[in-house]
Amino acid sequence: MKKALAAALSSILVLSLAACGGSSASTTAAETSAAAETTAASAETQAAESKKEESTEAASKDASGKTYKIGVLQFVQHPALDKSNQGFVAALDDSGISYDINQQNASGDQSACQTIATTLVNDKEDLILAIATPAAQAVAGQTTEIPILITAVTDPAASKLVASNDAPGGNVTGTSDLTPVKEQIDLLKEIIPDAKKVGVLYCSAESNSLIQKDMAEKECEALGMETVDMPITASNEIQTVVESAISKGIDAIYVPTDNMAAAGMTTIAMIANDNKIPVICGEDGEVQSGGLCTYGIDYYELGYLCGQQAVKILTEGADPATMPIEYLPADKCEFSYNEETAKTLGIDLSNKYSNN
Repeated sequence: MKKALAAALSSILVLSLAACGGSSASTTAAETSAAAETTAASAETQAAESKKEESTEAASKDASGKTYKIGVLQFVQHPALDKSNQGFVAALDDSGISYDINQQNASGDQSACQTIATTLVNDKEDLILAIATPAAQAVAGQTTEIPILITAVTDPAASKLVASNDAPGGNVTGTSDLTPVKEQIDLLKEIIPDAKKVGVLYCSAESNSLIQKDMAEKECEALGMETVDMPITASNEIQTVVESAISKGIDAIYVPTDNMAAAGMTTIAMIANDNKIPVICGEDGEVQSGGLCTYGIDYYELGYLCGQQAVKILTEGADPATMPIEYLPADKCEFSYNEETAKTLGIDLSNKYSNN
């Protein structure tokens, strides 16, 4: 390979010299060939040194050389949780650590959560990531020894996953997806200034949803709006609940970051949009599924932040007990809207807001 490279360089140099004058090319061909061979050798040396530096840099990221076993339990598949998962994995990849990951999805089934949690614990993973409150509660109930990271959980302390969000005190920590509920209700009132009655749709079995529901009701009351309770316990209840609320004269629907609602958002949006009822959402995934708009967090960034916590635990010996629950800063919240839904509802948001 070195001889071939030398020959190629020699040819190039010969042609270059020929362009300046044929006699110079013929008298310096031998010297050129030698110089080219030297250049090729130098290039190979530099490439080897570069490769060595890259190898050293990768090794320095995790001097242990260990391949970590990481288990992941995601409660259900929908855009927000998927993005959290993707962000977590991206942070692991960016850290340069070596790991084997066992991805599991409970498909929204509580009993499946318990079964998968037991399996991950029995497999003696080095760390377990639980995405969404039901998954977190299932895993936390199985072990006090294996470090557990949670994400897409609104209030870990209120969900009894940690002693407090500032000082978890056990083997569980992670990132919270507490959304700016006040700002979202303010957004609803700004877009629909004549709104007097707001339906709040949530899963009554999810503690995170109950927290956000209470917050939304408080903010609606502060703005002089009445709320209509829209609890669901199963996805097949969504159509009936939405149609019932519409019959009560609601002007808008607020859907928080709720796993069951997010998974059934297409149905919610279809019925609401057909009846010209705007749906203000807790996160962008719900907007992409047909909701009107949101001012919410970036779940990919939330997962990435959690992945950084994982690296600290695995490679630096960080203790979950003393690692506070982390939140995305305000500048990570974004406004987004569904252009097709806005058009269906006859609401023009293009000039007033920039769509991220």
